[in-house]
Amino acid sequence: MRTDILLNELTFKATRSSGAGGQHVNKVASRIELSFDIPNSQGLTKVEKERLEAKLASRLTKEGILLLSCSDSRSQHKNKAIAIERFLELIKENLKVKKARKKTKPSKSAIEKRLKSKKEKALKKANRKPPKIN
Repeated sequence: MRTDILLNELTFKATRSSGAGGQHVNKVASRIELSFDIPNSQGLTKVEKERLEAKLASRLTKEGILLLSCSDSRSQHKNKAIAIERFLELIKENLKVKKARKKTKPSKSAIEKRLKSKKEKALKKANRKPPKIN
């Protein structure tokens, strides 16, 4: 992954933000929409593209374009910086390869500890019951 190339491939679109802000919201385009074309990216290898397309499938358009929007701040520049930060974090997180889990057996002491606690709980609950009269 080449971050410098990825940042050059991003396209931004400013739109009007919603929410509180009065008249200011109605006249200023502070919301940022970031789009990134994964299949045509030069900053990603073929393997990385496949991994991102698989992991981010629910967030991509039919053409494989990732869309992010940010309207956290009233400033367009701050929203752009936040969107870029989120984008890079999302890409880095989804490019990580999960370590395969190795199956292990519980240790003898762990088994004994579990059984002991089960017996203690059973005894505690049995003592709550009224005694049987014959």
